[in-house]
Amino acid sequence: MTQGLSYIQGPTEPALRDLTLGEALREAAEDSPDQIALICGTPDPAARRQWTYAELYAEAEKTAHVLAALFEPGERVAIWAPNIPEWVMVEFGAAMAGVILVTVNPSFQAKEVEYVLNQSQAAGILTLREYRGNPMMQTVKSVMSQCPALREVIDLGEWDAFLENTAADDKPLPQVKPTDPVMIQYTSGTTGFPKGALLHHRGLVNNGAHTTHRMGVPRGASTVTMMPLFHTGGCVACVLGAVSARGTQVLVETFDPGLVLELIETYRCCAMLGVPTMLIAMLEHPSFAERDLSCVKTLCSGGSTVPAALVRRFEEGLGAKFTIVFGQTECSPVAAMTRPDDSTEDKAHTLGGPMPHVEIKIIDPQSGETVPQGVMGEFCTRGYHVMLEYFRNPEATAKTIDAEGWLHTGDLCAMDERGYTSVQGRLKDMIIRGGENIYPREIEELLYQHPGIASVAVVGLPDEKYGEVVAAVIQPASGQTPDQAMLFAYLRENLSPQKTPSLWYRVEEFPLTGSGKIQKFKLREMHAASELQPLN
Repeated sequence: MTQGLSYIQGPTEPALRDLTLGEALREAAEDSPDQIALICGTPDPAARRQWTYAELYAEAEKTAHVLAALFEPGERVAIWAPNIPEWVMVEFGAAMAGVILVTVNPSFQAKEVEYVLNQSQAAGILTLREYRGNPMMQTVKSVMSQCPALREVIDLGEWDAFLENTAADDKPLPQVKPTDPVMIQYTSGTTGFPKGALLHHRGLVNNGAHTTHRMGVPRGASTVTMMPLFHTGGCVACVLGAVSARGTQVLVETFDPGLVLELIETYRCCAMLGVPTMLIAMLEHPSFAERDLSCVKTLCSGGSTVPAALVRRFEEGLGAKFTIVFGQTECSPVAAMTRPDDSTEDKAHTLGGPMPHVEIKIIDPQSGETVPQGVMGEFCTRGYHVMLEYFRNPEATAKTIDAEGWLHTGDLCAMDERGYTSVQGRLKDMIIRGGENIYPREIEELLYQHPGIASVAVVGLPDEKYGEVVAAVIQPASGQTPDQAMLFAYLRENLSPQKTPSLWYRVEEFPLTGSGKIQKFKLREMHAASELQPLN
């Protein structure tokens, strides 16, 4: 910690390791061959396949040989599928074959898929025929003529036939280095069109391991993976985290709160990572009270701070310690994190301290100077976890990673004397009303504490007089009908007039990114199109 300034270096333990994804899995297969590594958590218990670490490594290696026969090292190969076991095989197999995996949200439609395939210049795609009514294979075939680099389309539904590719037998696997690129993850798109973060083995392997370690997950424990695999929360924090702890990972194809509760009880899962909306859905599920969830010791949520009322509700409802991860895809993804034994106050109002081997500083966005402790500025981070670049986008890369290797996150934060940071929002989310800066996070924190509200987003909307005015968009809690006058009076007890929203709207569901974050830019678009329903 630099005296008086908002700068801190993370701890030096656990050690940083120079490993590829394939080496990390091979180590697990060698020292824990008979430990169950992966369980396919389908609703039908009779259909639940499982793999030991030895079996998982053998299948991943076979996958690698087939991919190496089809693609050259460094080529990009997309995967467009939900959380199925084959996704995990491809994650490790592609890494061992030296190809770069491009992850695609299974809810994407034709234009979005076409964009990702072309921007990444993908030479191949692995997908299903369809998923939840989305005709994926048909979509791929319809956009192929617009994707000149795409030459291989692989049906994940024909997995056994794929693995039997005889051309793979003679093709040796390439030498892969920990610093090599391994994955392109397209940013969540809370502010617009996504950019492809090019991530490397060393960043992903260590970040998954250190996140799991800070959560306090014991070696050999069972965990449930309900975060989407196309997002770093799923394929890094959950998948690579479980491998680092030699744990049993119970994979959920599509989040269903009742199913997740059953899986936790059946497989005695001790930890899980989920966005707050997932955890709330579990707490509110009719079967929650009937389940024996005494096995759950730690919960993890991410993206930003979680209001104190929700922290208490999660910890009391599940009898487990709560942790918060903070970062972004470009950070592999975690830069800071609270600890299970931190106070409720710290869990609700801070992002915790830096991860091991990670530097954090808060700077003045205009001058670039490190600000004093307690002063708000932009959260910047540097270390092994920073992405290589935005793929084929040098201008965006140069704006995000400076000459000294600092990643500029765009998050507005302040750091205390311990090196714990608190977030006030995004630079782009800041509302400037009549020349005064207003930070949505403060208003959202208060509204989250109101019993009539399940979820909320505060945004700035155009105004002729003030430039922008404060608007609140709420999702009412089940069975509740809060009105505008009630919420206005509630906020005025705690906020000055200019911070209190002058516009109020309600939604049944928020537009979300694939990782569960509210897309505020879409709320602004909905307002412009008169699609938001006013709150009475």
